[in-house]
Amino acid sequence: MALARRRRVRPAAIDPATGRRISPWPFVGLVLLVSSFFLYAASGLLAPAWAVVVLLLTWLVMLVLCFVWWNAHPKRTVVLGIFSFVWWWVAVTAGGIFLDWTA
Repeated sequence: MALARRRRVRPAAIDPATGRRISPWPFVGLVLLVSSFFLYAASGLLAPAWAVVVLLLTWLVMLVLCFVWWNAHPKRTVVLGIFSFVWWWVAVTAGGIFLDWTA
């Protein structure tokens, strides 16, 4: 066993305040959510002003929910980030079909 290779183990990121391991999932979810903001902000090209305000308010609610779930449910933030893209697409597509929004 003298020539056996040792497996390298990456050190986990530890929170110095609590001593707990830091999960990467909230960061992934926040990156997804923040990257969807461009779609919500640029919706003024496709939707009327009142719809853009409603879309931005729903994005803001999702951002607050992401921070609420940061420690309690870290993997849910990823689902929320993906949902932010899906919700924007559904809202803009439904507005175009049912409310006759045009570019």
